[in-house]
Amino acid sequence: MADDIAKDLDNAKIVQANINDSRSQYMPVAQTGATLFFAMFGLSAVCETYQYSLGAYTEVFCKALSEAKKDSIPVNRILNMKKEIQKGVYNYTTTGIFEAHKLMFSFHMTTMLMEQDGELNRAEYEFFLKGNISIEENANKKTAAIEWINDAGWKDAQTVGNLGEAWKRFTDDLMGDATLWKEWYDVEKPELKPLPGDYATKLNSFQKLLVIRMLRPDRVIYSIKEFILEKHGHVEPPVLKFSSILQQSSEKNPILFILSPGADPSGELLKFANAKNFGNKYKALPLGKEMEQQAQSMIDGGVVKGHWVMLQNCHLVLSWLKELEGLIEDKMNRPHADFRLWLTTSPTQDRSFPVGILQRSLKVVVEPPEGLRQNIKTMYEKIDDARLSNCKHPAFKDLVYVISFFHAIIQDRKNFGKIGWNVVYGYNESDFTISLDLVSMYLAKAMANKEDTIPWSTLRYLIGEAMYGGRVTDDYDRRVLMTYLNEYMGDFLFDKNQPFFFSKAGYEYIIPTCENHEAYVKYLEQLPSDSNPEVFGLHTNAQIISNTVKAKELWMDMLKTQTSTVEVVKGQNREEKIEQVAKDTLSKVKVVFELYKIREKLGGAVLPTQAVLMQELERFNILTSFIQVNLVDLLKALKGEIAMSGDLDELSTFLYNGFLPKTWRELTPQTEKSLARWMTHYTMRYDQYSTWIDKGEPIVMWLSGLHVPESYLSAHIQIACRAKLWALDKSTKITEVTEWASPADVKAKPELGCYITGLYMEGAKWDMLGPVSYTHLTLPTSDLVQISVVAVSLKKK
Repeated sequence: MADDIAKDLDNAKIVQANINDSRSQYMPVAQTGATLFFAMFGLSAVCETYQYSLGAYTEVFCKALSEAKKDSIPVNRILNMKKEIQKGVYNYTTTGIFEAHKLMFSFHMTTMLMEQDGELNRAEYEFFLKGNISIEENANKKTAAIEWINDAGWKDAQTVGNLGEAWKRFTDDLMGDATLWKEWYDVEKPELKPLPGDYATKLNSFQKLLVIRMLRPDRVIYSIKEFILEKHGHVEPPVLKFSSILQQSSEKNPILFILSPGADPSGELLKFANAKNFGNKYKALPLGKEMEQQAQSMIDGGVVKGHWVMLQNCHLVLSWLKELEGLIEDKMNRPHADFRLWLTTSPTQDRSFPVGILQRSLKVVVEPPEGLRQNIKTMYEKIDDARLSNCKHPAFKDLVYVISFFHAIIQDRKNFGKIGWNVVYGYNESDFTISLDLVSMYLAKAMANKEDTIPWSTLRYLIGEAMYGGRVTDDYDRRVLMTYLNEYMGDFLFDKNQPFFFSKAGYEYIIPTCENHEAYVKYLEQLPSDSNPEVFGLHTNAQIISNTVKAKELWMDMLKTQTSTVEVVKGQNREEKIEQVAKDTLSKVKVVFELYKIREKLGGAVLPTQAVLMQELERFNILTSFIQVNLVDLLKALKGEIAMSGDLDELSTFLYNGFLPKTWRELTPQTEKSLARWMTHYTMRYDQYSTWIDKGEPIVMWLSGLHVPESYLSAHIQIACRAKLWALDKSTKITEVTEWASPADVKAKPELGCYITGLYMEGAKWDMLGPVSYTHLTLPTSDLVQISVVAVSLKKK
């Protein structure tokens, strides 16, 4: 008996060892799962609605494991599981975050997985996100051969040599092979071209991102996409489908729709409920004052009877949501299997939405996707074969595609900033759906009356002026909108001698000939994921500044996700670095202006421009005093002399990352500058104010250095009105670009009006012979030459 027991124990040890050995093989899967959870968890620092619980994540993780492709070879099985987990987490997370953050999350996932596998150089990663955050001026000035490099990029290049052996001679090689680098720099898509010289082989794909950051920041977004795809990541989020949302959901967890302006999923959800034979069980309630009791009754009944309960506008009853959180905990533990609780809310501030609901919910962001292809695909998700065959007119299917293309164009045009639309409009699915109804109705009417012609002018008016145009408030935006319809709707669509196309910029965008819905979806998969600005009727330069801004926002959001976790940068003391930046910044802060002495110097009669000066100095003093107090308090907090408040902690994070603090930004003219570039701008403002005080009003005013530049121009109109005895309300200003290239060339002020500098052109440059040149630019803006602003009477204009 004893021998048998000993033998069984030996066998048990062998079995245990085999189990441990098998289990250890799957450790990489567990590591990947843990890494992706923290990648998802860090999003809460970007937006407060991005809250996820471990329980919700575990469901996603286990589902991915069950759906991973089976394989008898452990290595292949592990690889399949890791891929499925990445896909599942990406799809689950991007369903519940805004378009602006989806690429950032994909990149965040990729870099965290690289760090897990030991593939990420932390110093290079920090440099890519921050660049050179020193507030000191560039010690090495650019030579004429590399004048084309922007100042921020050249400043970054000064410190890139500290990142390792591969970068030691980068700055020298940049200047030595300036011609080769300039050729690469001028390429429209440099991320797709090899780097000059031996850098094509010496640098890996991540290191190439650093070069793109320094020389072509407008291509950072596209470079990141290429990098993610190379690493087998995901850059295209799933199209929003109610069927997939229902599949991901459970009766125990609410489904929370986070709405963008103009979005409302209730209509589509009702249609989906009817399609699922839940029309009678679908109960919707818009929340508002004194509606809480009714909402509670609907939940109580729905839990028992298996209803779909839709509570709309939760952001309007924030005080009741704590009670709703308790209801969810109490009532949704063992509900009817068919029960679903659907909630809608706009994004809220100051963490006012209960974290318990956010963490437990399946979050779904409802907003137009980014990209022409994704937008058209989303529109075709709203229709089916029954909709396409609803109208028997032979032109209907083609016009469905035209309206879908038009809708996608005007939605995606907002990505170009002010070049796209003067005002951002909340076009939504109802505009698209009703436009299709109008087309279907008028085509059916034409068939019934046996008319050969289509009432194009009527359709263009109803769609452009009434439906989509009903949201438009700017006349120039309305003109653009109608221009698209004039280009897209007419008999020329069916001209067999000259086939119609929307654009041939980078791809031939045509109206496909498809028999059914499935064929259209397959065709849409072939469209490019990124469209040339010329498809929108814009010059290729239009995307430069918008892409640069997107890159800055991505860097900022990535840094937020870092600070939301306990992350230590190797070889670097965070507090020491913050202290150094704070001291360097404080040393550059100016002494406040003594306003009473300046008023005495100006004397009794104060000119309108002198009044503007005093107003500017008051604002500058408020900013300066605030910065001084802020930095002194931060230094005390770092030493432990005072408590580190939430505001000071936020300030320290901004300084550590090299960004302009939010509280400072509120006291300064609107800017997108980093802390270092803003401090240079701050010093230049101080110098101009000092010159104005000591030597009088400058001959050429640097308008960008004023807090309220409009007041300075208005002051000159007042001076002209006093001198010429004009009525102020009957006067205005006219501007004219002069031939002077530099302020130093201007020797005297005009009799009436002023000369100004500091303005720039976006996506083009001023040409004395042109006057505007749209040649390919790689800098987002170009400075305008000196401008003359002269006051005139409207009677004489």
